[in-house]
Amino acid sequence: MAFDEKLADRVRRALAGQRGLVEKKMFGGVAFMLRGNMCCGVLRDDLVVRVGPEAHATELKRPHSRVMDFTHKPMKGYLYVAPEGIATAASLRSRLRPAIRFVATLPQK
Repeated sequence: MAFDEKLADRVRRALAGQRGLVEKKMFGGVAFMLRGNMCCGVLRDDLVVRVGPEAHATELKRPHSRVMDFTHKPMKGYLYVAPEGIATAASLRSRLRPAIRFVATLPQK
């Protein structure tokens, strides 16, 4: 399964400077880990964000968001964001902020 390399490059640039940033190819896409915890990723042409259970409902209400159901079961705390929701650098950063905030609360792995 291919993933959008241009989107992955945009995410890399947006996350540059984050402490403990590691990139891993996973599930046919790419995941970006912060301090050992998955923060976000790219699957096909969608951004995947890990916003956590508390922000899930709020972030799901944003345009172009949908529940992540990679395993055909909804994954609470993870969302897909369609390309239309991350068309600009500012919109991409606004989608990454809740994920960065959530992952910062997790213990380092």
